[in-house]
Amino acid sequence: MTTANTGIAQTTAGAASSPRVRERLVERLIDAGIGDARVLEVMARVPRHLFVDEALASHAYEDAALPIGHGQTISQPYMVARMTQALLQSGCCATVLEIGTGSGFQTAVLASLVRRVYSVERVSALWQRAEQRLRELRYRNVRLRYGDGALGWPEYAPFDGILITAAADGVPRLLAEQLAPGGRMVLPLDRGKGQVLVRLTRTNFGYRHELLEPVTFVPLLGGIA
Repeated sequence: MTTANTGIAQTTAGAASSPRVRERLVERLIDAGIGDARVLEVMARVPRHLFVDEALASHAYEDAALPIGHGQTISQPYMVARMTQALLQSGCCATVLEIGTGSGFQTAVLASLVRRVYSVERVSALWQRAEQRLRELRYRNVRLRYGDGALGWPEYAPFDGILITAAADGVPRLLAEQLAPGGRMVLPLDRGKGQVLVRLTRTNFGYRHELLEPVTFVPLLGGIA
């Protein structure tokens, strides 16, 4: 019985991750406004089904967020692509700090496009699971840390880019200070009446804000769990 169930699960995951299924996801991303060819290629290539529970593998290439436990989700593919595109537009970045590793999928997408990714996760179980997945998939340009993401990773600052995968009440000052001059931060902000995706660019005179689009994310929490 165990062997049969395993075989069915593997067949389901294989069908869900077929080239045609991934092509359809890319087509949906293009229709939704994702135009960066590099981002689209990586979204088609990174095996999202390996970053979700086996029971959800058949839904991995749907354009939807999926639960990963501990009150967290793996973000909707469109939002992963949108945030990545917003961060990397005009040639940024070589080094990126990610706050909220979660499943590790966004980490893998970034690692496929930049020289080095530093990622911090506050939930121990998620950190351990993501570290194992990324190691098995041989992402060698990723460094993960279990800790309070609100503190960033000052030992490796400044960063060319910072991507935050949870909604903050305001721009986290400690993280903004870890941006290199000309660096960008992409994050969802909770403005009380709803969340909005923001791109923050550090300039010689301070920070420039751009409002991108309405979004829905889990809240950014401090501490560890």
